[in-house]
Amino acid sequence: MPGIEKKAPRVVNKSGTLKMDDQVAATKQTRDISGKRMERRNRRDRVKADVAPKEYDEITIAVDRVSRTVAGGRRMRFKALVAIGNHKNKVGIGVAKGNDVTAAVAKATSKAKKSMITFNMDGETICHETRNKVTGADVLMKPAAPGTGIIAGGTVRAIMGLTGVKNLISKSLGSTNKVNIAYAVIEGLKGQVPRKEWTTTIETKKTEKKAEKSEAKPEVKSEAKVAKKAMPKTTQKAAPKSAKKETK
Repeated sequence: MPGIEKKAPRVVNKSGTLKMDDQVAATKQTRDISGKRMERRNRRDRVKADVAPKEYDEITIAVDRVSRTVAGGRRMRFKALVAIGNHKNKVGIGVAKGNDVTAAVAKATSKAKKSMITFNMDGETICHETRNKVTGADVLMKPAAPGTGIIAGGTVRAIMGLTGVKNLISKSLGSTNKVNIAYAVIEGLKGQVPRKEWTTTIETKKTEKKAEKSEAKPEVKSEAKVAKKAMPKTTQKAAPKSAKKETK
């Protein structure tokens, strides 16, 4: 009939409850057990905090389970090796233990931040060849031409990925202990000397040779030669004749 308004059909959810219209949902107020009105906070209107980019990037190289024998038995813990860097010329590593993995990683990260070093670079590679030994680990690192990439094992590659070094040739010649290899890599980077400091010019070589000559000691003459020069000429000629008579 024209005088009767048509009602909107009811929408039933899968659970069997009625679905509210937009108008009803906008006017509905939720209340707690005591009957007080509960504020409905629209989370979409919240202003998101400005997330600043991380200054340092970190990576967990290894997590090992270690045990310690005590009076009551064995105490199991976790040891984490973490490397941290800024993708330029700052890098650091940290090793720590904890009762669980998250605690160990957090401790290792804080140690790595405290032990960060700044090393010298030659473009996108290291300045010169270096070979470092830490206990059983022996790591050899060589500079490489642009486009070579990082040719290295897992631990060395992980540490170099956090630095600005893009071209490197490396070889592990000793132990496969990841902690010792990591420390050997840090020692190699710490000992990098820029090209300006280890190149010598011709003038510096000349000055070094002059200094060596001036520091050289004069030759010490024998006592016989000195005594012979001190004697007068007459006695020098007469001395051998008297010696001949005595022999006869």
